[in-house]
Amino acid sequence: MSNTAIRPFRVEIPQAQLDDLADRLRRTNWPGELPGADGAYGMTTDRVRGLVTYWLEKFDWRAVQARLNEHPQFVTEIDGEQIHFLHVRSARPDATPLVLTHGWPGSVVEYLDVIAPLTAPADPDAPAFHLVIPSLPGFGFSGPTRSAGWNRYRTARAWAELMARLGYDRYGAVGNDGGSMVSPEVGRIDPEHVLGVHVTQLFSFPSGDPAEFEGLSAADQAALTHLQWFYENKFSFNQVQSQQPQTLAFALADSPAGLLAWNAQLFDESLDPEFILANVAIYWFTGTAASAMRFYWEDAHTTEHPTGPTTTPTGLAMFPGDFQSIRRFAERDHANIVRWTAYEAEVDGRGDVGGHYAAHEATDALVGDIREFFAGLR
Repeated sequence: MSNTAIRPFRVEIPQAQLDDLADRLRRTNWPGELPGADGAYGMTTDRVRGLVTYWLEKFDWRAVQARLNEHPQFVTEIDGEQIHFLHVRSARPDATPLVLTHGWPGSVVEYLDVIAPLTAPADPDAPAFHLVIPSLPGFGFSGPTRSAGWNRYRTARAWAELMARLGYDRYGAVGNDGGSMVSPEVGRIDPEHVLGVHVTQLFSFPSGDPAEFEGLSAADQAALTHLQWFYENKFSFNQVQSQQPQTLAFALADSPAGLLAWNAQLFDESLDPEFILANVAIYWFTGTAASAMRFYWEDAHTTEHPTGPTTTPTGLAMFPGDFQSIRRFAERDHANIVRWTAYEAEVDGRGDVGGHYAAHEATDALVGDIREFFAGLR
């Protein structure tokens, strides 16, 4: 019989693990690098050395741990796996429940900055929310997973079970990166209870029909060009993790510098090292490099492919420098897009600067977009 109990959880990494990490970082065996390569072959030694030095000399894991432990955390067993989540309830009786889902190489750290403004807005007229922020199965404190098959669809079913177990009859689903793939599926499989889906990417691609390209705007053409560049220059992580994640996992489980280099390739250099290292450290301390990468393999190899578009009300907040969704393709896969906001680097002094990790990089803009989207669904 499965254990459906919800148990309190605290992050408590033993000092011995911190000492072992520091020792391994000091003994990093650095690879050779061609002079003047300047990133043409991938992550540069200069960048990784700089992050390793910061990890050793400045980064304070105990401060990250304390920040996580400021919020109520729990674990519960769903479909045979331990699921970790933050559960922060608003004091407002009219608050709307939300489940917020991160991706790879992120973690629940992605959403720490939005907790206060979403649960306790300074403006009493602004919408408030109860927040459930789970670690994806196999990621961080939800892992490592012990069973196969944890793709976006199984995860969506687990989230629906989690929200029901918490007593939420009507709720919204919010996502970024992998969470932008999971959240629409939550709406698909639990339409009676999901109020709406808000994401920062809609991963809809050309089907191959030449007619889809007729009359595309200049902005959409530019988005396709950027997508092609990303595929040709930055997509190796997806290929490896979709095909042979376990082979790479031996290196990442043994070398924190290797884990840092692999994960940090998708953390822009503009991101602060504290944010980058907080996320990477969670993977290291929980030993979830392998199980997190398996998410890609499971998604690539699943035979579960729902037919037809999603129909739950859907909102997109798209930020500069991130994946640029194309509405024509998105509407093929999501039949009820009710909000589409493309933020820019700076508009009329608003300063909507943000990239792939908008909850951290453009907190106010994302919070505002979430508020307006769900307010419009009431």
